[in-house]
Amino acid sequence: MDAAAEFDAFYNASSRRVLHQMYAMTGNVADAQECTQEAFARAWQRWKTVSRADSPEAWVRTVAWRIAASRWRKAKNGITAMARHGEPESTAPPNPDHVALVTALRRIPEAQRRAIVLHHLVGMSVEEIAEEVGAATGTVKARLSRGRAALSELLTDESSTVTGGNGREQ
Repeated sequence: MDAAAEFDAFYNASSRRVLHQMYAMTGNVADAQECTQEAFARAWQRWKTVSRADSPEAWVRTVAWRIAASRWRKAKNGITAMARHGEPESTAPPNPDHVALVTALRRIPEAQRRAIVLHHLVGMSVEEIAEEVGAATGTVKARLSRGRAALSELLTDESSTVTGGNGREQ
């Protein structure tokens, strides 16, 4: 029997049992499922060694338990840090102009979007962009020109849709 078939047989024979045991130990079915699956994934990665263990099922159960314990430690440390430092400062909602720009950028072709971002947000020259993207400088200039035109139209359309073209929100 090859390793994959052997592991499949082991998994089919023991996965439900380990899951139920982990559920009993953690008290949370979702945690038990995640920890059990991660433990079986690790067992598969080390199957050559795990398969020779006295009890591969015990190995998986121990790994699953350690994963669960590690999660609890991380959660506890996070709570302790929050108690020590207080809740994180609330952040302001995103600027509507930023949201409109990102939305418009998503609507233009990828090549134009990349050229616009590299030129206007990163501050790269046309020549630097051409070298990075592997295109001729004329191609980059065309992408910038077309991208600006598309953004201008999209941003004008979106702002007139939001404000009705008269500056007042509808």
